[in-house]
Amino acid sequence: MSARVHDLVGIGIGPFNLGLACLAEPTGLDAVFLDRADGFRWHHGMMIEGATIQVPFLADLVTLADPTSPYSFLNWLKQTGRLYRFYIRESFSALRKEYDAYCRWAAEQLPSLRWSTEVTAIEQDPVDDVYTVRTMRTDTGEERELRARHLVLGVGTQPVVPPALRGLDGPVIHSSEYLDHRDVLRDSASITVVGSGQSAAEIYRDLLEGAPGGYRLDWITRSPRFFPMEYTKLTLEMTSPEYTDHFHGLPLDVRQRLGREQRSLYKGISADLIDDIYDTLYRLSADGPVPTTLLTDTEVTAAEWDGCRYRLHLRHAQLDRAHVRETASLVLATGYAAQTPPFLSPIADRLDHDALGRLAVARDYSVDGGRGRVFVQNGEEHTHGLTAPDLGFGAWRNSSILASICGREVYPIERRIAFQEFGVPAGARDTAPAMGAAR
Repeated sequence: MSARVHDLVGIGIGPFNLGLACLAEPTGLDAVFLDRADGFRWHHGMMIEGATIQVPFLADLVTLADPTSPYSFLNWLKQTGRLYRFYIRESFSALRKEYDAYCRWAAEQLPSLRWSTEVTAIEQDPVDDVYTVRTMRTDTGEERELRARHLVLGVGTQPVVPPALRGLDGPVIHSSEYLDHRDVLRDSASITVVGSGQSAAEIYRDLLEGAPGGYRLDWITRSPRFFPMEYTKLTLEMTSPEYTDHFHGLPLDVRQRLGREQRSLYKGISADLIDDIYDTLYRLSADGPVPTTLLTDTEVTAAEWDGCRYRLHLRHAQLDRAHVRETASLVLATGYAAQTPPFLSPIADRLDHDALGRLAVARDYSVDGGRGRVFVQNGEEHTHGLTAPDLGFGAWRNSSILASICGREVYPIERRIAFQEFGVPAGARDTAPAMGAAR
């Protein structure tokens, strides 16, 4: 173990910790970032041709913290000779494959990144008051230890499989692996997509053209309708520091309820894609019935695999009626969820947890009882709301984390950007209910 103590060790190199690495690079911090993968990959299983990211290109790794950074998306466009083409295209939405290539370009320039390095345990050294990060090389098995004053956990989210669909045999796949299995799916007699968000819609649209004369294609969602992502400007103000402050201060049960109610605000489907699906169905139906069924307000309550096909037990919520449907192939676009990685077990007693056993993330993104030494990226949706997975808020969060680590604002932090108030305005006088008010 080296005697060197790093100012910061970041664990996981997704877009958020990659952005932190970019912003930390010019600060003089001794920072190292670790990931068990052998290089940067961003949702390669959903790199469907023509798909775009759902936020403007300004929501890159750095721009909203430092518009002059050499690691900006615009600089990548310039360096790759695509800036004028992007300008003429006149769209704020970058292609998904462009965003992935941009992130890989940024990663290749950063000497602080360590790939093929898996973190196996983190311990706290009470003598030197530093963290010991135990690692193993995934390619050679070599074990090493690093020491750090601060940790930033950016391990990302894991695919979610609903309880009714866990442990199934057969060729069931999660949307995160869709492209790896698309050709096999297209050889099936029937395909069912389960899910309600953007990934489910993209997969359904990608398979839809091959349905006539190829296979039956079904789409099942628990949502009462195919919700579009709300993208009006006053709603977008909810991805703000002020709304994050408001959400963080709410009681746990209220945050739990809002988390369910607000899913369509950031986990819905782009309106353009919904319209494109309808237009495609309309065009295909001109030649006859399209072998497809879209089932809303329908939950999969159980499933079995008989060696040839899946038998799905379904329940329609509004009618409270159960029915059965069979399919040869099953795609689960059932989302992702944050998890507490097992390597944190040795320091679990130093971390805050809520009543449901999740990391209780403080407003400044720390999780270690106010010490300001361990921080979380995109694992705080239950405490900070819809800004947690938002690419556009990543630079703001990284500015906040760097300010905590450095003891100063390296990058200016905007604390008020919204026109609206999300709680009771400051200085407002509380009033009791009027006497004799109607009940």
